[in-house]
Amino acid sequence: MSSGIPGLRGTDHIGFTVPDIEEATVFFRDIIGCELVYNLGPFQSDDDWMAEHLNVHPRTIMKQIRFFRCKYGSNFEIFEYISADPDGPRPQPRNSDIGGHHLCFYVDDIDSAIQYLKDNGIRVLGDKTNSSNASLGQTWVYFLSPWGMQFELCSYPNGKAYEKDAKVTLWHPAHPAQ
Repeated sequence: MSSGIPGLRGTDHIGFTVPDIEEATVFFRDIIGCELVYNLGPFQSDDDWMAEHLNVHPRTIMKQIRFFRCKYGSNFEIFEYISADPDGPRPQPRNSDIGGHHLCFYVDDIDSAIQYLKDNGIRVLGDKTNSSNASLGQTWVYFLSPWGMQFELCSYPNGKAYEKDAKVTLWHPAHPAQ
């Protein structure tokens, strides 16, 4: 029985593709509050490198990559591609679609964070929700980026119910140095 990837330490970064890297930069830097660390590109290949290494059409052009640091969580690597796929780009998946996803940002004060997003024209989905069962103690709400990608805010200043019996030491806002 395997115990997982040898030497695994955690998540380093999360990468995703955006339709307009300038719009996404404004969103992550100016609205979310991330720091733009560096950018690279463009990249393209005359052989099958793009298909072999990135699982995209071989003639796809990676227009640019931008890497963001977002306080104490995982970093973000965003991409803008010029697709060479004859079927064209696929639509933004919803959480219920295969490949659906969302990114969650931890905040200290969820009410002020929600109001801030609304004040900046960001669509917040419904009212905040108080979790139950294993996540009792957490409050969360979803919101959408300008291009429709799903994000979440969450807060659990006193921890979540499952943490009292956890066998692994997890990051907690009250103990960020763990």
